[in-house]
Amino acid sequence: MHPSPTLSRTRGNLALVSLFLATFVLGSTELVIVGVLDLIADDAGVTVGTAGTLVTAYALGLAVGGPLLTAVTIRVGRRTLLWVSMLAFLLATLAMVTTITFELLLVARVVAGALHGAFVGAAFAAVGSIMPVERMGRGIAIVLGGIAVSTAMGVPIGTLVGRTLGWRGSFAVIVGVGVVVLAGLLLAIPAVTTGEAPGLRAQARSAFAPRVLVMLAVGVLLLGGQFTVFTYITPFLLEVTRVSDAQVSGFLLAYGVATAIGTFAGGWAADRDASRTLLAANVVLVLAMGLLYLTGTVPALVAVALPVWGLVGFGLVPALQYRVATLAGPARDLAATLPASAVNAGIAGGALLGGWSLTSSGLPAVVLTGLLMCLACLPLTWMTGRWADR
Repeated sequence: MHPSPTLSRTRGNLALVSLFLATFVLGSTELVIVGVLDLIADDAGVTVGTAGTLVTAYALGLAVGGPLLTAVTIRVGRRTLLWVSMLAFLLATLAMVTTITFELLLVARVVAGALHGAFVGAAFAAVGSIMPVERMGRGIAIVLGGIAVSTAMGVPIGTLVGRTLGWRGSFAVIVGVGVVVLAGLLLAIPAVTTGEAPGLRAQARSAFAPRVLVMLAVGVLLLGGQFTVFTYITPFLLEVTRVSDAQVSGFLLAYGVATAIGTFAGGWAADRDASRTLLAANVVLVLAMGLLYLTGTVPALVAVALPVWGLVGFGLVPALQYRVATLAGPARDLAATLPASAVNAGIAGGALLGGWSLTSSGLPAVVLTGLLMCLACLPLTWMTGRWADR
């Protein structure tokens, strides 16, 4: 896949901005629920642990449904797939606002997750046509940056809206913003050239090669460890760190700003050495999680641990995406969806593990479980660093 020779730099930048804004909407929809889990639990008459399955449902929809939608639309133009998947995503999000039962809310989350995955895969394919290969990491970071900035801004703001107007209000605002973003996609995204891509069977052989699968396992463990903790970070801050309800948004904002900075810095680092970036991020993530576990009752130290965690936790994702794409070789279109699937398989598993840890041993055990997952990933991350790209 090569950049289109007819695409001007200005048009390319506008396309990247539109993709950034779209993934901001996607990320806000996925993660804002973390800040209003208790409100949903009260409204639906379920426990907070049960409400946490809404995080799992979205992540499983993305992890499984994203690649499946990509596979069945492999011959559809990326521009068409982008706007159609975004439109359908907004309808699924609107269903979250209007649904009257917890079961239907779960279904809407699964559908939205699958459409999220299809959109992100198409976005990475579009980046491959917009950006030269030596700047691919930065292009990836711009797309992922929308999700990171949604953590920095969308999640705290959505949490504030949800806790003021009700949890449905936060999703209603997201739909309103998404309609504007959809119009921007229609105007800014060109009919990018992807060339003659191999058929689905040929792509599957390369996309699911053993080394690619091991790299994806790194993503599952690292994001699973993080979301074991992050899914229940609000109760942790309230009950263990003992900060006020209003201060929770401040802690989440500090974490979110760090994730945004880390994502863009991670794209720059991935262009230089994606393997070393992954390994360094894994080491620092273990240290940050360890600090959170050991000093979770000290607000000042938690205020240090959370931004450090955010900086490397999302900063490693562009390097993961870069490594999967390069290891998959000619199967980049299909492989583009797989890191998001791995990440969200980790999120789904992490949310479940966190819920089990919370139920069986309490909030400190949730942090310990996430820490051990990230620590267990270190040898695997080191091993993958020795593999050359195809």
